[in-house]
Amino acid sequence: MISNTGPAYSSPQRSAFDRYNPLRWIGELSETRYWMYLLLLPSALLICAVVIYPTLYGMQMSFHEMRINRPGLGNGWVGLKHYQRMVTDPVFWVSLRNTAVWVTSAIALEFLIGLVAALALNRNLPGSKVLAVLILLPYFLPNVVAGHMWALMLDPRLGVINDLLVKVGLLQGYKAWFADPTTAMAAAIVVEAWHSFPFFTLLLLAGLKGIPTDLYKAADIDGAGALSQLRLITLPMLKTIIAAAVILRVIGLVNSPDLLLILTSGGPGRSTQVLSLYAFQTAYKDFNFGYAGALSVVMFVLLMVFAWAYVRLSKVNED
Repeated sequence: MISNTGPAYSSPQRSAFDRYNPLRWIGELSETRYWMYLLLLPSALLICAVVIYPTLYGMQMSFHEMRINRPGLGNGWVGLKHYQRMVTDPVFWVSLRNTAVWVTSAIALEFLIGLVAALALNRNLPGSKVLAVLILLPYFLPNVVAGHMWALMLDPRLGVINDLLVKVGLLQGYKAWFADPTTAMAAAIVVEAWHSFPFFTLLLLAGLKGIPTDLYKAADIDGAGALSQLRLITLPMLKTIIAAAVILRVIGLVNSPDLLLILTSGGPGRSTQVLSLYAFQTAYKDFNFGYAGALSVVMFVLLMVFAWAYVRLSKVNED
């Protein structure tokens, strides 16, 4: 009988296969510190494709002349021409001022309403679950739907809100809220606050659930009232969540012109013209993508500076 116990897999071909076996190479690589970089590579490529490249392209566009309706101008390099124009552009400065009013007022109102709603829902009163669903409903509506709905309710001829205010005696006659420069911005801010305050409610309610109840019991023993507990316990414990929510809402408000585009289109006059709406109209109405790119770069820089300053001033990173 012939024995088969020899080194069947010791041939030179088999040794070469083992040396270049992909599975063996991956197994050896997984034991090194380079393995985590390999796992992050797909995500890094995706971020580069959908975030970094469009951002850099937009910045590059701001230094070029790009007008679709005037192809004879070409797309040559113009340097800081668009930024120099911005300094003497009165619409830019009006838009910058309106952006500050729009963002500051809307976020202050959203935070106040969201905090009150979160505190109420956190008490677990009867019917609080149904109320929580109803409070979140506005946030589920797209901006387009919410904008058209409020435009109809505030319509000077068919609006139900005008009709109610006239019947209770708060108005003498029907008012065109979005056609009056003195009320257009305020009305748009109310619509925005109604639509987005559930964002603050949801995050603040989650934060309230994580605050130990022992802190409030100790405060009750020390004789602290509801306002003192809110100022000394609740708000400090929610500082990180408030900072994240405010930064996210500022980014959303600065970059999203859709609600104002539906309600006022920046009018009447320039009373509701904000930077994002001005950049949108410059790009898709005037087809001046170079100047629109410069406006977008300025918005990007302002948001970065705001986020950095807000985190530093709120001292969130010290927790």
